[in-house]
Amino acid sequence: MLDTPSVTAADIARTFCASIDNRASFDEPYRHFLLENVFPSAVIDELATLPFSAPTLDGVSGKRELHNDQRSYFDAEAMVRFPVMRPVAEALQSQQVTGAIRAAFGAPIDDTYLRLEYAVDTDGFWLEPHTDLGVKKFTCLIYLPQGEEQGDLGTDIFASKEEHWGRSPFKRNTAMIFVPSDTTWHGFLKRPIPGLRKSIILNYVTHEWRAREQLSFPDQTVHA
Repeated sequence: MLDTPSVTAADIARTFCASIDNRASFDEPYRHFLLENVFPSAVIDELATLPFSAPTLDGVSGKRELHNDQRSYFDAEAMVRFPVMRPVAEALQSQQVTGAIRAAFGAPIDDTYLRLEYAVDTDGFWLEPHTDLGVKKFTCLIYLPQGEEQGDLGTDIFASKEEHWGRSPFKRNTAMIFVPSDTTWHGFLKRPIPGLRKSIILNYVTHEWRAREQLSFPDQTVHA
């Protein structure tokens, strides 16, 4: 359970909004942003220790959907099992946060659904460059490194599907943000992964999202 029960969804929302206010903005190779101090420290530390397992790759990687049956989400079952997840989801569902996201990033997230994935990657994992364009209207990658030896495990940023441009820093309680478009190429180049690479993938998705069981609140859209 959350070690500090006094940390509420409202507290998490305030921290997230403050992080947005202090964002670093970048225009190249496409508009993207870096946040620091995304969640209260007690919350991020507990999230980083949740005992989800990495998918068994069996030598196959390149797309997360190749292992859909082994992925983990802030869904109804997980929010009961790990109570820290619920106030996080409630904060990111709130109009305070969604309004701040729309105002700061111009993300068209009104009347979308909250989808939060708890991603755990192991050695052998890689992701081909992709844009997230389509049913995802906002992408925020929140990092949960397990030690200094993981500092080079950030998201790879591409100027095109073929041209690598740079890499986001993989620091605890930081995030990379972009509004999906046909230029927002990103992925993860194959390289050694010491231990487990953990992150939270925050998306707001449209009504066309078919896997309703992945959503935190499948009967409630957000209002930005």
